[in-house]
Amino acid sequence: MEHYRGDSPVADIAYLARSDHRVPTLVALTERPRSRSELCELTGVSSSTMRRTLDTFDDRLWVRKEGYQYTATRLGEVVASGMEDLLERVEIERTLRSVWHWLPDAISEFPFETWSELTVTVAEPDAPYRPVGRFESLLRESTTVRFLRPEVALMDLCFDVLHQLIQEGVDVTLIDRPECHAYFLSTYPNRSSEMMRRENFTVLEHDDLPQYGLGLLDERVTISCYERDSGTVHAVIDTDAAPVREWAASVYETYRSGARSVEQQNRVE
Repeated sequence: MEHYRGDSPVADIAYLARSDHRVPTLVALTERPRSRSELCELTGVSSSTMRRTLDTFDDRLWVRKEGYQYTATRLGEVVASGMEDLLERVEIERTLRSVWHWLPDAISEFPFETWSELTVTVAEPDAPYRPVGRFESLLRESTTVRFLRPEVALMDLCFDVLHQLIQEGVDVTLIDRPECHAYFLSTYPNRSSEMMRRENFTVLEHDDLPQYGLGLLDERVTISCYERDSGTVHAVIDTDAAPVREWAASVYETYRSGARSVEQQNRVE
């Protein structure tokens, strides 16, 4: 019995990708047998469209009919699994694409499995503070905070939360540029002075910091993507993936070793 072989593997992939319902249909049939009407309801296509799809799948030996129901063959299971993996990879790539040029070079060296563990929160025209909101929610839950280049655009909006954490005894260390600390000292003189007298709050300065912000909030790492010109927070990426935690801790310690305390700098001046 002759079955469709196709022009190439790319042609088969193109066939599946040309309509939104084809991959979900094949995946659904790997889960359990389903009737044509059930597949129509699941995918939202007409009965005639689904009939043509199932006939094409049958020509490729991806499905077989059992009574009034269809089920995926082993060949169909392999194709469905591969397409799901491909779609997942492209979905993750699309998520990272918009922030890729802000990310540390080290992120590109991590395997795809690590990329899939990144939570990316991007500012949108109708929600410009979404990344700050994500960071603030993580900050509220933290019992230890270490942050390299927190920047005014991020920390100013989270200052009340930071102040509360310090009052509650949470250990906080910030490493930033001198001008950023000067901003907080001049904008919030009383609370800044109060915070800096606490033993659980350490402020360090460094003149040569990376373009991104790096936070270690307990077991979670945050990467803040800033616009170079405006300083606005374009995105916040967070993860608890072990490889990223190890990298972040190493980067943080490298900069911490070369940082100076604000008190020491003020005495020098």
